[in-house]
Amino acid sequence: MLSNQHPQRVMPTQEADERGVKAADWDQKTEHPSSPNTPLGSSSSRESTIEQSSEKNVQASPPQRPFASDPPLDESKPSAPSRAFLQRSQIYCSSQVSTNHADILLLWCCVISGLVDSTIYNAFGTFVSMQTGNTIFLGLGGATPDSTSKPYGWAKSFVSIACFCLGCIVFSHMTRLLGNLKRSTLVASFLSQTLIIFVATIVVQCGAVNGSLDSITDDIDWYAIIPIALLSFQSAGQIVGSRALNLSEIPTVVLTSMLHDIFTDRNLLARDNVKRNRRVLAFFAILIGAICGGFIGEETTRMQIP
Repeated sequence: MLSNQHPQRVMPTQEADERGVKAADWDQKTEHPSSPNTPLGSSSSRESTIEQSSEKNVQASPPQRPFASDPPLDESKPSAPSRAFLQRSQIYCSSQVSTNHADILLLWCCVISGLVDSTIYNAFGTFVSMQTGNTIFLGLGGATPDSTSKPYGWAKSFVSIACFCLGCIVFSHMTRLLGNLKRSTLVASFLSQTLIIFVATIVVQCGAVNGSLDSITDDIDWYAIIPIALLSFQSAGQIVGSRALNLSEIPTVVLTSMLHDIFTDRNLLARDNVKRNRRVLAFFAILIGAICGGFIGEETTRMQIP
């Protein structure tokens, strides 16, 4: 027997969803009433409600933390351009230099040797580069202490020889340790020589040592040992530099062996002889430096600027 009751109607899914949205919208409007000019359920009210809810979610959300696996930021590390500059500088300093035009540098060292040696000998009666002459003075001072006018002159020559030998040890070990032809090694060597000359100049210029050539009458001024020791130490760096650059034909501080090598060369009269040319130029460079030192001392009668 059929029942008069109608079968239960199944609501379509789309209709149910629409009714659910309307109910939710009504609830939100009752909680947050809009202005009287805004109709309920309008699009503007829904957008404002969504914005308010999103702001609450943003405010309520806790701040994000980095993952534990992320490494900490090291602000002490240099930036990428700084690291690139440091790498280029390191490569530039550690690279080896070419010796094609290194003879020009050593020829200037020869001029300095002649200038300094003539000035120091004119003032204190000793050399700082030519240790052959100092060896003779040392022998004469010990053999003839009573007949010479400067019985203690040998002491200055002894100090010069000792400091020259010490400089050879220091500069040669430094060169071998850092690399003979590395740019940084040569820069450090010649920069240190420049600083040593500068310090010796300050000692004389400030008056710690008598620099007036016409008033030096004492046999030995013990303060004069300071510039003698410094300049002898520096002269050793020059000859070590010539060996490091493989230019032994320009020793910068030795004349006897250089003259020997010039006149015993089989190709002395050859048209192209680079080593002969370097030796001849080195000889005249030392001679020109000595002449300049002599003229400066003769005209100013001083070692320092008045």
